[in-house]
Amino acid sequence: MERKTMKKDTDSRVFDIINVVILTLFTLLIVVPLWNIVVSSFASGQALAKGDFIFWPSKLSLENYRSVFRDHSIYRAFFISISKTVIGVVTHVFFCAMMAYAMSKANLKGRKLYSAMGIITMFFSGGMIPMYLLLRELDMLNSFWVYIIPALLSYYDVIILMNFFRDVPPSLEESAMMDGAGQWRIFLQIYLPLSKPALATIALFNGVNQWNDFMTAKLYITDKTLYPLQMKLYEIIVQSQTQGMQNIGTAVAQSTTKGVQLATIVVTTIPILVIYPLLQKHFIAGMMVGAVKE
Repeated sequence: MERKTMKKDTDSRVFDIINVVILTLFTLLIVVPLWNIVVSSFASGQALAKGDFIFWPSKLSLENYRSVFRDHSIYRAFFISISKTVIGVVTHVFFCAMMAYAMSKANLKGRKLYSAMGIITMFFSGGMIPMYLLLRELDMLNSFWVYIIPALLSYYDVIILMNFFRDVPPSLEESAMMDGAGQWRIFLQIYLPLSKPALATIALFNGVNQWNDFMTAKLYITDKTLYPLQMKLYEIIVQSQTQGMQNIGTAVAQSTTKGVQLATIVVTTIPILVIYPLLQKHFIAGMMVGAVKE
């Protein structure tokens, strides 16, 4: 009996050691390149030209960030990105929650048809050209709402919310209806507060997508005053590459171009890194519950 216990303890320690080694290597694979990008963005052109550092450059400089923020229109682009992310997340979550609340009711007429239509949208789309023609007919090209309205619905998010809403005890809804509450009040004051983990999960997913969205502006926006941060930084990178090509024989100029590119990566990543820890607790709970429910 003691031998079995000792063997079990030994196997458990070996398993723990292997896990620690694997997770440490995996963490280093993520952290080291990220750290290299951050410190390289603060490196001077001469330090980048040498390229002989990983953890700390020989000379620090803010010139890369000055190049990014030198164009004052970037602040408007930053405002557009924040606006479309905040408005897009709120409208997307609320719209999906409304649909999920209705779809979670077994007595909804045509429920199976609506469900089949939603599932089809998860695997098939009309394509880029039909989408462009549709938005043109709706007069949404060069409009701020082209960032918001096409992104209102994701049936994947509806399914996550449906799982949460089905888990709400029917007695809560019945007691609320006995007190005279209507469907809107039940939805807003009972279902939404009880589904915060799912709402946070969807908000984080959609927020990251909205913040990183580049193709919407690339395809449907030509008015530069409506460019989000990602599109504006794309312009900065293109301009820096053009300048680098003009000075193609100068290693320092090429390194400065690389530094500007690295600085743009850091600028676009920081907001997500700040927001994610605030929603991490709800995000993990939402993903776990949404994964195991039927």
